[in-house]
Amino acid sequence: MPAIEVGRICVKLMGREAGRKCVIVDIVDENFVLITGPKSLTGVRRRRANINHIEPLEQKIEIEKGASDEEVAKAIEQAGLTNFMKEIVKPKLTPI
Repeated sequence: MPAIEVGRICVKLMGREAGRKCVIVDIVDENFVLITGPKSLTGVRRRRANINHIEPLEQKIEIEKGASDEEVAKAIEQAGLTNFMKEIVKPKLTPI
């Protein structure tokens, strides 16, 4: 499984944005990360998310810790992942 790290692309599993892709911008602590879509691209606004509510994917982009939404959007475009980020997926939930 890919590690939780800055620049890792993830899928949100919970909340109103479930199924949408996002990028980890910063690591808050062992339980929370700061994510962004950015909103103009995927509909996910910048927010703190529990690591149990996101699923990391294989893809990763090169951004600095705390990068702005504009920098994230530019890095996604340079990596050629714009259409990939816009796709909405059905998240895999495991029963409790």
